[in-house]
Amino acid sequence: MRCILMWMQGGPSHTDMFDPKPDAPAEIRGEFKTIPTTLPGVRFTEHLPHLAKLTDLYSVIRGHEPKNGSHGVADHLMVTGLKFNASLPFPCFGSVVAKERGFVDGVLPFVQLGKNIDRRFNGGIAGFLGDEFNPFEVHEDPNAPAFRVRDLGIADEAERPRLERRYSMLGDLEQYQKSIENTAQPVKARDVFHEKAHGLITSPAAKMAFDIAAEPERVRERYGRTPFGQSCLVARRLIESGVQFVTVTDGGWDTHQNNFKSLKERNLPRLDAGFPAPLEDLNTRGMLSDTLVVWFGDFGRTPKINPSAGRDHWASAGVACMAGAGISPGQVVGQTNALAEFVTDNPVYPPDLAATIYHTLGVPLHTWYNAQDGRRIELCPEGKPVKQLVG
Repeated sequence: MRCILMWMQGGPSHTDMFDPKPDAPAEIRGEFKTIPTTLPGVRFTEHLPHLAKLTDLYSVIRGHEPKNGSHGVADHLMVTGLKFNASLPFPCFGSVVAKERGFVDGVLPFVQLGKNIDRRFNGGIAGFLGDEFNPFEVHEDPNAPAFRVRDLGIADEAERPRLERRYSMLGDLEQYQKSIENTAQPVKARDVFHEKAHGLITSPAAKMAFDIAAEPERVRERYGRTPFGQSCLVARRLIESGVQFVTVTDGGWDTHQNNFKSLKERNLPRLDAGFPAPLEDLNTRGMLSDTLVVWFGDFGRTPKINPSAGRDHWASAGVACMAGAGISPGQVVGQTNALAEFVTDNPVYPPDLAATIYHTLGVPLHTWYNAQDGRRIELCPEGKPVKQLVG
């Protein structure tokens, strides 16, 4: 089982997307109308027409209760399922998968596309597992005409001697550092990372996986010609190439001002193209059954619209989506009250999302790891897989 995690940094508004309240007062309901989905009685915002037609491929968690309303802390909590601990950075989902599975056939185990994840509180990193399990990060825009992953692949054979010289120099530097540093574990982690990176740089398979220009133009248009849409296309190609875990990051969801304008003109159109496209492609290729696709962000947003036509942080309700890898599709898990203020049925907390992800990917929840200081750390001590989704 492999995974694509779509991380929406900033906090998507549950009320203006997958959990609208058309009968609520205007200050709650907002500007958007709603449309029916393929599920009886379930409606989405009018700006997600494609996703509304594909609810047979994924499930929506309306009972998501983030229990957190702070940026940074959310970037840690939501991608680990564990509360932030200043003295002990916990590993994110992708790093755990990288630790458990390693490099298979010389392919990167964990890739992060985009840089929209907050690292102030150790969000999206390997934490105590060690640097060798951090994601290979791609900050370049795949929608750019000259998209090329920096330091991954060589433009032509003339560059190869220079690359080999640089790698040799790096080896000399690492050898020197070993002779003067006492912290053997970080040095060892860097050794592993550099060794694998060198193999990947010279690997045609890696270069091909990122070669988005090889896709037909009609396919690229279907994903949306945006950084998010094209990142979702790259993610699908990486999964096909054997990458175990891909995180697609997208920013701009912190809509304190002009919430409806931002969602209507930017966020929702790119989401309604980029999110369903890999679901359809993976399903057509027979790969959705062994590829988990997860979508969520920091937290929800205030049901009541503020004076700046925006919505602020909201820790009592949010929304998440899951598909593939045995996840039961066409489900709406939980619900919020009539004003979208709090969860009234089947709450799903961040540890439960983590447990569902690990369970689906075949990682035992009660796996134990040793931290650098010798402490024994349990992977997912509190969460339980969502029964409606995994049976």
